[in-house]
Amino acid sequence: GTSSAAVLRAEPWRAADCRSVCVCVLWAFVCVACCVRLCVVCPVSEALKHLSAVDSLSRSVAELRCSLNRLSNNGSAEDGCCSLGWIQFGSSCYFFSRVSLNWDESKVWCEKQNAHLVIIITDEEWDFVTKTSIPDWYWVGLSDGRTGKWEWVNHTPYTVEHRRWRPGQPDNWVVLVLGSEDCAHLYADGLLNDLHCLQKMRFICQKHV
Repeated sequence: GTSSAAVLRAEPWRAADCRSVCVCVLWAFVCVACCVRLCVVCPVSEALKHLSAVDSLSRSVAELRCSLNRLSNNGSAEDGCCSLGWIQFGSSCYFFSRVSLNWDESKVWCEKQNAHLVIIITDEEWDFVTKTSIPDWYWVGLSDGRTGKWEWVNHTPYTVEHRRWRPGQPDNWVVLVLGSEDCAHLYADGLLNDLHCLQKMRFICQKHV
């Protein structure tokens, strides 16, 4: 196929456009950082807003750096960057699948990518994952099939937080052919629901950057 370098030589505006975007983002980052530095006597709420903006710009710069790196390396990623098709949030890369598999198949697929079905711990992670998943259904790395108690795929115990679940869930509904509902997924509204593990749906993988 055509290499990224060849594309840039054939279409030099792409490189110029990338450089322009980099310069704009970096200047915005510097300006906001200066505002935070000078805002010594401003209200705490204003300082927090500026810090939030700096954090957002930092992520944008990191994502842009990774995108430019992939562009110059035929889609491959360097250390500290997520592979093409994966989304970086915090120190993790996330893959939101477009194909449907059952829970065990999803688990195996993620492991073959040196990843695992998503484990969601912090409020920030919950917010990111659920907002990105809506309005589809996705398997997550949560099950009670191994011990009868809910745990993440790394065997970390999970205490049910009902605010994360749909009303009345988990209910462990039993169907003669499919058995009990031992696997958790994100519903279309971003809340958890337990379901029979043989059902097929999309899934979310996670791995460290």
